[in-house]
Amino acid sequence: MNTLFDIAYRQANRAYLEKSFAKLRYAAIAMHGDTPAGFSLGDMRVMDLPQLPRQPVIFAGICCIDPRFRRRGLFGALERAAVVAAGIVPGGRVLSAGRMAHPVSFRVMNPETRIPRAGIEPSSWQQSVGQAIADAYGVPHFDPKTFVCHGTGEPIGYPAIEMDVEPEEWRIFEHVDRDRGDSLLGLTWAPDAPEGWL
Repeated sequence: MNTLFDIAYRQANRAYLEKSFAKLRYAAIAMHGDTPAGFSLGDMRVMDLPQLPRQPVIFAGICCIDPRFRRRGLFGALERAAVVAAGIVPGGRVLSAGRMAHPVSFRVMNPETRIPRAGIEPSSWQQSVGQAIADAYGVPHFDPKTFVCHGTGEPIGYPAIEMDVEPEEWRIFEHVDRDRGDSLLGLTWAPDAPEGWL
């Protein structure tokens, strides 16, 4: 996994990857013969959140794919495998969470229910849920108004991928300082958001 991390990120911070294992219990690894093709970290927990008792929450973690195996659906398959490993079968609404470095990752979240949203400050309920999720991830400092997870002062790494991203898509990331190790916390619901969320 360290080798894949080094391939997928420039200046990959291996200490960050090690810390991720303390918060996310599962890893899914894809192999192509003897060659690691990709991995993903993830988890699912049932948590008591503000106004949402016994809420199933998917925690997406870092996912790294060898460039030779990208754009084949491996990213999604590995993320699902890591989450399913928790053995929780939700009977209804699920909250999905992830810390993101760039808009390509943010795009995979359902735009109908995802937060944060560019130019709109999260509601007090959204902020309190965001704080609870950031705490579960072990984020040292979370800004509930921007949903930025402030880093420890060192970069996590810089994704080594070509991104076809519109300038407007970067707007939600304007407060994220990758040199400091920041990321953006994204939350989204499936199949729909609870009443009063949006």
